[in-house]
Amino acid sequence: MDWDSVIKLVVSIIASFAAGGIGSLFTFKAIPIWYAGLKKPRYTPPSWAFGPVWTILYVLMGISVFLVWRNGLASNGVMLAFILFWVQLCINALWSVIFFGMKSKGGGVITIIILWFLILATIVTSFRVSSWAGALLIPYIVWVSIASYLNIGVWVLNRAVKRITAV
Repeated sequence: MDWDSVIKLVVSIIASFAAGGIGSLFTFKAIPIWYAGLKKPRYTPPSWAFGPVWTILYVLMGISVFLVWRNGLASNGVMLAFILFWVQLCINALWSVIFFGMKSKGGGVITIIILWFLILATIVTSFRVSSWAGALLIPYIVWVSIASYLNIGVWVLNRAVKRITAV
C-alpha cells in the first residue's frame, strides 16, 4: 500500500470515529439521568455492548469508505458512494444530538429512519464500487436497525399521555 492509500485509510477511520466522538458528547451526559429513567423495549441490549459494537462499526465504516475513495473520485458512481457515506455519517452524529442532546424521542425516530435509508443507499452504491466496501457496512445497518427498534420503542413507551379532566 502506498502512502497516499495509508493516509486515506487513516483519515477515513479517524473521521468515522470523530462522528462517534461528536455524538458521544451528547450521549454520555444524558445516559445516567435522562436515558436511565426512560422505559425501554424488551430485548434492549445491555449498556456495556454499545461501546464495543460502535468501536467495531466505526472501524468497518472507515475501511469501507477508504475502499470507495481509493478508486478515485472521478467516476460518478464512486463520487455518489463517497458523498452518501459522509452524509449518512453526519446524520449518524446528528441523531445523538437530537435524541440525547435535545432529548427528543420523536425527533430521534425521524432522524434514525432517515439514517437507515441513507445507510441502505450507501451500501448499494458502495457495492457498485467495491463488494467489500458494501459488505463492510452490513453490520452497521443491522445495528442501526436494532437502534431504530430501540428508539421507536422508547418513543412509544414514554409518550406523554395528555389527560383531559372534567370541569
